[in-house]
Amino acid sequence: MLWTDRPGPPRTPPPRHRRWLRAAALALTVAVLASAGLGWAVWTRLDGNIRSDSATERELEKYESERPPAGPKNAQNILLIGSDNRGGGNGEYGEDSGTQRSDTTILLHLAANRQSATAVSVPRDLMVQVPHCKRSDGSESVPQTVQFNWAFAFGGAACAIRTVERMTRIRIDHHIVVDFTGFKNMVDAVHGVQMCLPRPVQDDEAHVSLPAGRQTLDGEAALGYVRARKSLGDGSDTQRMARQQQFLAALVRKVQSNGVLLNPMRLYPVLDAATSSLTTDAGLASLRGLYELVRSMRSIPTAHVQFLTVPRTEYRYDPNRDELVQPDADRLFGRLRSDQPVAVVPQPPAGAPLGGGDDKAAGPGRGARPAPGASSTPAFPGSTAEHGGCE
Repeated sequence: MLWTDRPGPPRTPPPRHRRWLRAAALALTVAVLASAGLGWAVWTRLDGNIRSDSATERELEKYESERPPAGPKNAQNILLIGSDNRGGGNGEYGEDSGTQRSDTTILLHLAANRQSATAVSVPRDLMVQVPHCKRSDGSESVPQTVQFNWAFAFGGAACAIRTVERMTRIRIDHHIVVDFTGFKNMVDAVHGVQMCLPRPVQDDEAHVSLPAGRQTLDGEAALGYVRARKSLGDGSDTQRMARQQQFLAALVRKVQSNGVLLNPMRLYPVLDAATSSLTTDAGLASLRGLYELVRSMRSIPTAHVQFLTVPRTEYRYDPNRDELVQPDADRLFGRLRSDQPVAVVPQPPAGAPLGGGDDKAAGPGRGARPAPGASSTPAFPGSTAEHGGCE
């Protein structure tokens, strides 16, 4: 036998721990690839849920010369529109007349330093100057003084944005439209919101029947609660907006206190519900755009998430309509426009003035009073997310 043909020493199998490490490495590689694929699938699904409102952007571009200039860098103004369109699965809430209608409109101002967020409700019955707007059939409405929610009915989000910009001289950076079904789905995604009702709620028109006391409202009950009008209080839109603000405050508390924004397993159903329900401008019509918006807001303390309504009073020509209280309204708009702080004080009892008020509080036209401990900061009747729900 040649030397090269001599048998070598017997092969020693690799130690068991080395085999285990190889198997673990292979399993980890497969898991990473699977997770990446799953992550991409989730991202693609959520990203594809959002509807981009390119028509509104094209319409606004036509009127760029008349729009207000951009505000301070990094500050953002977002118009939130709750649509009560009866189409698209919302027919159970009333007859679909073929027109688009805005049930709730909120101007959300995010401070440049992201230390505060101010949500200002615009009453649907507020008398405003609506510019000429392009209708869905291609015709144009004429400029006129009408109640605010007609702007959305005339020309959709573009008309509502131009009306708000004309009234406030605040540039709207983004807009979001959500319908009834979307609102319900988002509430259900956080497993309901706890509210304390001082009295039972029975409103057939709003499809809601609730007992008094502490309870968790699911999406259907929450929608009825924030829509109820004629069966609660004095039946005014004023009290309904106060309930909407209280509910949104409770929703903010629920999301922040449960760590939803920091927990992917809890965040996914919320994002799925939200993205499936929204129509936005191109800047927000992507998961990345929405994520950046949410990420910038998640560090805002609930005490600095404020809710208020534009200073208004009974319209001089019709007690069933509202008009702005001046100079309160312009003072509020000016502070937001220049990204200066405003503060809120507890809502006055029913029947009290609707404006900013002062020490005399003799009527709704009084100026906004300084915030406690900050004499240079005006305060308006409102609330914060710190005391939402049953707090």
